[in-house]
Amino acid sequence: MTINVLFAAREGSWPNYEAPLNAAFEDLGLKVDLARTHAPKDVDYIVYAPNAPLQDFTPFHRAKAVLNLWAGVDAIVRNPTLNLPLARMVDPGMTTSMTEWVAGHVMRYHLGIDRYVVNPNQNWAPHVPPLASERQIAILGMGALGSAVAEMLMRLGFHVTGWSRRPKDSSIPMHHGADGLRAALSCADMVVLLLPDTPATANTLNPETLAWLPKGAFVINPGRGPLIDDQALIAALDDGHIAGATLDVFRTEPLPQEHPFWAHPKVTVTPHVAAETRPITAARVIAENVRRGEAGEPFLHLVDRDSGY
Repeated sequence: MTINVLFAAREGSWPNYEAPLNAAFEDLGLKVDLARTHAPKDVDYIVYAPNAPLQDFTPFHRAKAVLNLWAGVDAIVRNPTLNLPLARMVDPGMTTSMTEWVAGHVMRYHLGIDRYVVNPNQNWAPHVPPLASERQIAILGMGALGSAVAEMLMRLGFHVTGWSRRPKDSSIPMHHGADGLRAALSCADMVVLLLPDTPATANTLNPETLAWLPKGAFVINPGRGPLIDDQALIAALDDGHIAGATLDVFRTEPLPQEHPFWAHPKVTVTPHVAAETRPITAARVIAENVRRGEAGEPFLHLVDRDSGY
């Protein structure tokens, strides 16, 4: 029996995903008709990117699941027409990319590399950084990405504390809830934000919580733009409480040219490049979920609609 899989993403994505998806289906022995067009009544699974033209899921009566190509589901999870199971993307390639990006920017701040990269006056001013074991890093958001980042930084020797809104089992020392957030931030030399974008996580870093960080702390955000109150961060940078910020995600993308982050001497802007779904590794995740659906097994990485991720 042929399984009909609809690929619903922007047209430019198709050349990147067609061959890896078909190869992954074949590796699992699945007979799949993967196409950009199928009659809705015939579709068994939808491989989906939230920026796709498809926004109305009501015609897909036969479909068993929507398999998201992105780690973030904030642009789809509240779609009122979506009554199908929704699986988010947990892609090993994306996880590796994220850990490399975060590790690079953590080490940049830890070693004080900027003082030598930008040294127009040719000042000979040796600065010996502390050891990693003398630095405390807080990871806000301990899902798949946050946990992988925490483990990487611990292997480099840093003291790492994780924080989540609800209690979570982890090998990493953890805090949770509002009181736990203050505890996690109050001793953090750096904070890395990897929370999902939900109403409950909006402005996690705001005037109050930024003030909980020690003077001279650094902020690194490869998670979601709305996690930070932009004006509060700028104020904390201007008054010297926060020493620097590296930001990969923003409320509006591309970041508008007039936004003050661009010109701020203590802000590094990167254009949403910390982690991106990798077609080869993501295709294997999609194929495994199709196999599970056909075998009547639970889907991987199902989204909790109540929590929004």
